[in-house]
Amino acid sequence: LLPATHPWEGGSLPAEPELQQLRGEGGHPTPADFSPEELQELQRRFGVHGPQPALAQLLTAGLDQWQPLRRNTLEQIQSLVPTIRREARARTLNPMLLGAILYDEIQHAKPGENSPWLVHSGLLQTHGPAQLGVEELIHQGLLPADPSPEQRQQAREQLLDPQRNVALLAGKMARLSSALGIPSGHLLEASNGYRDAHWIATLAYLHNGKLDYPARILGYMQDPALHALIYGRTLRLTNPII
Repeated sequence: LLPATHPWEGGSLPAEPELQQLRGEGGHPTPADFSPEELQELQRRFGVHGPQPALAQLLTAGLDQWQPLRRNTLEQIQSLVPTIRREARARTLNPMLLGAILYDEIQHAKPGENSPWLVHSGLLQTHGPAQLGVEELIHQGLLPADPSPEQRQQAREQLLDPQRNVALLAGKMARLSSALGIPSGHLLEASNGYRDAHWIATLAYLHNGKLDYPARILGYMQDPALHALIYGRTLRLTNPII
């Protein structure tokens, strides 16, 4: 059990609010919405994209309803929970944010995309459970700006290690939090109100780069089964809660 030194480390956690009921300043209907000015600034600073095509969004929603896939995703996350907790505690991150990103990326991973031969072929840009690229190690100062082929290969090996991949995801969230001006040591919780929820949505957006992604992440952060895994409650994976 984790020592109760952070708000999320105690024995119980209040459920996240119904985010669709939150209303923000400046006419934002939900925390996952961005003004044109925000989008322009995020594009300028980080490079982002539009939403997924409608068909892709429909397929994503369909996959989320397929219970065998959901059960497999939760089982994979269960093996990563100790690392999620450790990295979240070390960087003052909400472990549900890490868990929700991992849930989405694992749930929608393509078959075989993490096989070593395909990873080292250079055909794919992102790898591992959090779908991170070699460039993230450069951003975190773990690789030089122009890594050699050998360094790139070693970086891909790191990304294929699930525990290391989660640690790098936590590093990415911490890096982006600093870039966005989120106060150091501030634990983001959607239940704190619109500001925190919108910051969470922004971090999710910058991780994936698609406009429909933040709402999915905020939704997964309210998933009772995912809560049960992250906070160590009893969970029957054979009959997951929706």
